[in-house]
Amino acid sequence: MEKVWLKNYPKGIPENINPDIYPSVTAMFDETVKHYGERPAVQCLEHTLDYQTLYEESVVFAAYLQSVGFKKGDRLALMMPNITQYLICMYGALRAGVIVVNINPLYTERELEYQLKDADVDTVVVMANFASTVELALPFVKLKRVIVTEVADCHPWMKSKIINFAVKYVKKAVKAYRIPQAVSYKSVMRKGRSQVFQPVDVQGDDIAFLQYTGGTTGIAKGAMLSHRNIIANVEQSFAWIKPKFTIGHERVAVILPLYHIFSLVANALIFARAASLCVLIPNPRDLKNLVQAFADNHFTALMGVNTLFSTLLNRKTFRNLDLHELKIIIAGGMALHEAVAKKWNKITGSTILEGFGLTETSPITCINPLDATGYNGSIGLPISSTEVMIIDDEENELPLGEAGELCFRGPQVMQGYWKHPEESARVFFGDGWVKTGDVAKVDDQGYVYIVDRKKDMIDVAGFNVYPNEVESVVALCPGVREVAVVGVEHPVTGEAVKAFIVKDYDTLTKGDIIAFCKEKLVGYKLPKRVAFVDELPKNNVGKILRRVLREKEVV
Repeated sequence: MEKVWLKNYPKGIPENINPDIYPSVTAMFDETVKHYGERPAVQCLEHTLDYQTLYEESVVFAAYLQSVGFKKGDRLALMMPNITQYLICMYGALRAGVIVVNINPLYTERELEYQLKDADVDTVVVMANFASTVELALPFVKLKRVIVTEVADCHPWMKSKIINFAVKYVKKAVKAYRIPQAVSYKSVMRKGRSQVFQPVDVQGDDIAFLQYTGGTTGIAKGAMLSHRNIIANVEQSFAWIKPKFTIGHERVAVILPLYHIFSLVANALIFARAASLCVLIPNPRDLKNLVQAFADNHFTALMGVNTLFSTLLNRKTFRNLDLHELKIIIAGGMALHEAVAKKWNKITGSTILEGFGLTETSPITCINPLDATGYNGSIGLPISSTEVMIIDDEENELPLGEAGELCFRGPQVMQGYWKHPEESARVFFGDGWVKTGDVAKVDDQGYVYIVDRKKDMIDVAGFNVYPNEVESVVALCPGVREVAVVGVEHPVTGEAVKAFIVKDYDTLTKGDIIAFCKEKLVGYKLPKRVAFVDELPKNNVGKILRRVLREKEVV
């Protein structure tokens, strides 16, 4: 496809970056340590580590891994919320050439068992609050050791408050567990300090992360993200947002979980590249403390999803904050609703920049220009060294303006799915192109517009209805806080549109919704059914799960 987007590139943004500028993710991190070692790197619950100390602690953990037999290419699972230990273990594992397998600590034992088996993991680092889940999975997996960490392990002042923390910040108290192969994080670090770390030759093509995703098909698969993939995406994104940075002085709110690829790259790795302070929020569902974190830290950067922005805007205490220092706000993970974007701009005076990515692309592929002054409905322009193509069902390229499946090519595209070559073959085609499973179009200015997920499209009497479009209209209706749209069976039209709505006030009715939508949507796109609910199902980063709503309809 013609690179029409280049004419709209922000000033100073390169068409291409060098994905081989560093041999490994840790080499990139070490460059920051070399020049900004004394700068604060991570803050969690009022305790801060500078870059030099974070580096030293990661070396200690890497030395421990070597002492118990870890070799380059072995897998280590990390099962923690946003706490300092996550970064220490992540950097330490990568330093030792070990592949990091990120696991959602809220997984059930069944989900945990599948991921541990699929990734061939024999060691897990888990926060004590979630160790009981590991215990339940033990009969079905072969684990040599389970490294259990308490939050106070990196926060000495909290020793007397650990029980309160478990309830207040994690919302999951520590249950008694019996894990014969359990070792404490503190003992691990003591042993590591007595060892000498032996540097490992880690190169760009070596796998850094097995990042599990449902991808464009159903089963969970580990996307093999190499060091080069991650470095490329950090360099691409860093080049894009660097004009608004002051190296060594930014403060980013790390609200999305680091075990998710969006937060891992967009928060931890990009801002480490900028020698910035990452303020970790262990439990963003504790809204009182989340808002207080904004008041205390004067954040300059924020990465989030539509539901996070909407939730914050509905807190009076947040709306009353002075947020003038917040200069970079990027939305990803799900569609940004126009109503939320405009309300954010009105209240805070800042603009949310929508971007796009997926696990298979490490993850970022598109971002709106930093000088954007309002909502434009697009996911922005392809970032440096990234190509975009729109194809039909036969993999033929479509011209500008026509909707089809969105595809990308660039150095951030994964190596493939771990142990699932048949799944890799489904998403790769041509010379390095990867399919996203999203329906999109590109305009003559190069801006990319997501129409919807292919699998979420609703067929109403032969007409295609895209939930994103309907949701964006419903969200504008006064009194609507959140909305999700799915297709449900209909005896005449095959499928019909159903809207699930969380409302701001009780007087809002189905009639109000229909009347509002009639002014903005053609008849077949109108919600035929409306359900008011207390909350919508969401995943770990706050993305609304339409699949769960559809499954409830079938049941």
